[in-house]
Amino acid sequence: MQDTQDIVIGIDSSTTATKAIAWDYTGTPLAEGRSSLDLQNPRPDWLEQHPADWWTSTCDALNQLWDKVDASRVAAVAISNQRETVAPLDAAGNPVRPAILWLDGRCFDEVGWMSEQLGEHLHHATGRPPDMTTAVYSIAWMMRNEPKLYQKTARFVEVHGYLVEKLTGVAKTSWASADPLGVFDIHEHVYDETILEFLNLTPEHFFAAEATTSPLGTVTAEAAAATGLLEGTLVAAGGGDGQAAGLGLNATFAERAYLNLGTAVVSGIYSPTAAISQACRTLVACGEEGYILETCLRSGTYLVTWFTETFLEAGKAIDWRGLEEAARAVPIGSEGLLLLPHWSGSMTPHWDVLAKGAMVGLSSAHKKPQIYRAVLEGIALEQATMTAAVEQLSGVSLAEIVLTGGGANNRLWCQILADVLTKPIYLSRTTEASNLGAAIAAAVAAGWYDDTRTAAAAMTALGEVFTPETTAQARYQDLQAIYQQMYASVRQVNHQLADFRR
Repeated sequence: MQDTQDIVIGIDSSTTATKAIAWDYTGTPLAEGRSSLDLQNPRPDWLEQHPADWWTSTCDALNQLWDKVDASRVAAVAISNQRETVAPLDAAGNPVRPAILWLDGRCFDEVGWMSEQLGEHLHHATGRPPDMTTAVYSIAWMMRNEPKLYQKTARFVEVHGYLVEKLTGVAKTSWASADPLGVFDIHEHVYDETILEFLNLTPEHFFAAEATTSPLGTVTAEAAAATGLLEGTLVAAGGGDGQAAGLGLNATFAERAYLNLGTAVVSGIYSPTAAISQACRTLVACGEEGYILETCLRSGTYLVTWFTETFLEAGKAIDWRGLEEAARAVPIGSEGLLLLPHWSGSMTPHWDVLAKGAMVGLSSAHKKPQIYRAVLEGIALEQATMTAAVEQLSGVSLAEIVLTGGGANNRLWCQILADVLTKPIYLSRTTEASNLGAAIAAAVAAGWYDDTRTAAAAMTALGEVFTPETTAQARYQDLQAIYQQMYASVRQVNHQLADFRR
């Protein structure tokens, strides 16, 4: 590394946008570029993207940087990516159909079919209980429903691998990006032969996978012309955006969890071993070793958006501060209103795609502030249930939780989370944790630091802290005991309603 190469770049290709950010040795952002991504919805429950758009938006985002920083300063680049999205490519590298997104809902039947055929092997090998989110079920759907296109497919690739090949000409990806496909043995870090045989595939149908921070290649002349990066710039292995966020929040030791209050609520705890349980998804960590025990609630800020669209006046600017203060004045428990936040089904811990939300105790006394507070409390109570299960699985009691995502701007929600989870809640210095995680991987690959833990300690920092309030904490523990009964109480009704709708 030359002294003049004093920045690294994280490229975060998420579901709706690509962000390229230049970071220095201390994890301070110096320049940012952003380019949006479109979603296609050709049929109900189908969500797709054109892989070429991943590359176009990456080029656009990178080219926005060069007015602020010089490309000659870039020591290395790494990628974090939307997970569980898969694109089928032919032998020439062209898509045979649009990529199927992680949000897609077409593969409901394939989840049950593969689970019946492969039993517990799917879960134990890949760390993922059966769920439509995982890309292997989208691959199985294509095998059963688009056999001619399936036979034309030479390789199935996720976003990280696709961008790496565009940048370097090398068909490689990272463990932490191959892992979410659901065909990767997380214990041996190889593609699983049993799953591949079932799908009539071989390891050659997927990109070679290497550990985070591994050098994957260098920027080609063609990619340099498209992106503005210098030819020969190092491209290192990054990882899926969830694991990358854990690295960008320095959740590299078991006593600290990360909690992302985004569209979905995603939380992870580092584990040196691959504990397998219904309580979590077990992922390969962004780092030299280890795993992330991850929980996921699909309805996070999405549910807050639902509330505003349903109960607030359309077309009128939302007074967030006034709404927060009105909800703050409502007593704990929202005056007898309890909300089950399964608006988009349940992943951890129930793995019930037919789960639905519920508001229990609703009466004419409940107005907008009570319902809004019940939304915040319901999500916090659900997260407390999931976190407690993962703590029990890992055998570690968390000392702290680091918060990121758009919901972290809601101070009332932060305090509710601290009181319900009974842990100090720290805000991160950056809201771009996934991007910073990729930058940390690039920094290690560039030789700035010896390993990801050292780099994360140097490049991350904590901000404001919310500590549990004794009285509120005790009150929420009583409410939690009531909440624990909600899912079981409404499960049968929700499943009967699903049958009724068919």
